[in-house]
Amino acid sequence: MSGLNKVFLIGNVGKDPEIRTLQGDVKVATFSLATSENYKNKDCEWAEKTEWHNIVAWRNAAETVERTVQKGTKLHIEGKITQRSWEDKDKNKKYITEIIVERIMPLANMIKKEEKAASTESSHNEPPPPAPDDVLPF
Repeated sequence: MSGLNKVFLIGNVGKDPEIRTLQGDVKVATFSLATSENYKNKDCEWAEKTEWHNIVAWRNAAETVERTVQKGTKLHIEGKITQRSWEDKDKNKKYITEIIVERIMPLANMIKKEEKAASTESSHNEPPPPAPDDVLPF
């Protein structure tokens, strides 16, 4: 039986993405994303906890990042979680956890689409405008 590796995040970009072009004109974008949650602490006071995620976007997703993402952008990201390791120059083993982007959408775009759909829907529910006086038969 196989498992499922799927991550959905909504958060804010921590700094401008780094865009690199690799061999074969393959683009990769890397940036950090902050997600926050509010909770009541042991003193029953509201507190906020922020988690930082390392995001990696390849090819088309990297091009989307390059065109639309900057520090502070609110994003919806769908992807998978991965871990990799390497040795630094002192032969110490290092580990990193990353989210590999499968789909990315700036939330401002999503909000605009929802607003457009709502305005289109409301215009279909409005009664037709009254007929001009010169069309009435009396």
